[in-house]
Amino acid sequence: MMDFINFSFIDILDILMVTFILYQVYKLIKGTAALNIFIAVILFYVIYLLVKTLKMELMSMILGQFIGVGMIALLILFQQEIRRFLLHVGTTYITRSRNSFLGKIFSGKGGAKSQTVITQILAEACSNMSKKYTGALIVIGHTSPLEMYVETGDVIDAKPSVRLLENIFFKNAPLHDGAVIILNNRIHAARCVLPSSENMDIPADFGMRHRAALGITEITDAVAVVVSEETGRISYVENGKIEHNITPDRLKSLIND
Repeated sequence: MMDFINFSFIDILDILMVTFILYQVYKLIKGTAALNIFIAVILFYVIYLLVKTLKMELMSMILGQFIGVGMIALLILFQQEIRRFLLHVGTTYITRSRNSFLGKIFSGKGGAKSQTVITQILAEACSNMSKKYTGALIVIGHTSPLEMYVETGDVIDAKPSVRLLENIFFKNAPLHDGAVIILNNRIHAARCVLPSSENMDIPADFGMRHRAALGITEITDAVAVVVSEETGRISYVENGKIEHNITPDRLKSLIND
């Protein structure tokens, strides 16, 4: 009768692994509508285990059928969160480990000189647009595919320059409404539509540009730069986290890092 309290090392490891996974999932969906669904699923499963332990056969059978079908429904319902979790794991342990063996294999040889030039151009362009209160949203791709967002805009495939970026986001320009996507150190597309973040904790004074920047960085490993049209402030967004009201020098530092 007391066998259930005999823990082995494997049992402890099993509990720790499950706890770690649940905690990571919680961090990803914290502040979103998915959190309530996640809590409801956990409570539902606890009730199922309780019913099964008490050997309530009919309830066990009914709840078991729901759980069997519900797993497929959960995969569909939480597809963005699952994608973010897998992307977070891969980004953390492979693509961002540039000094590691695997990091070098997967990331390949980078153009450090080109990246420095791009960083300087972005910082100068954002600084100029900030002074003129010109709204801007720039996405810098890393390893995640952004083709589906590129297709919503107009492909440019041009060499970046300060004047080009300022012209794109000029208020009366035909391409100003939307995001510019930079891939492989080139302006790949403009007027792109990005997914808006579902985070419930976003401050009310953040506009659609900030929400779109948060949204794209929540589901990909791209980073985004926002210039507010109302305040002229520059923001840097990465992994669904935003650093607000930064200087051009701080922007250069963040992009280079």
